[in-house]
Amino acid sequence: MRRNIHRGWLLAVLLLALAWPAAAEPPKEKPPQTRTVSGQVMDQDDNPLPDAVVYLKNTKTLAIKSYISDAKGNYHFSSLSPNVDYELYAEYKDHRSPTRTLSNFDSRTEVVFNLRINLKK
Repeated sequence: MRRNIHRGWLLAVLLLALAWPAAAEPPKEKPPQTRTVSGQVMDQDDNPLPDAVVYLKNTKTLAIKSYISDAKGNYHFSSLSPNVDYELYAEYKDHRSPTRTLSNFDSRTEVVFNLRINLKK
């Protein structure tokens, strides 16, 4: 009977020793996730507006980034924190688009906001 007890203990220690290195490894950290917002600045007739200035405001720090749209009206902001709300709008020749909000509750990592500016005001 003592022999069976020793075998039982030996088996338990062996199983614990095999499982220990896997349990001792620290969990792998996920790289911090960021998100991007991009889109196109267009007039009321869906014509692209090159050289429009797109503003991105971090509502937590109040920092503002800007981007000048390319020849096709495209803009792009990257490396944005997923834990912050952002406000986004465009200006072109004294006209302004409505403000769009990118919420921290929006879990998408790539967001597309097309901005429209009515030039016929």
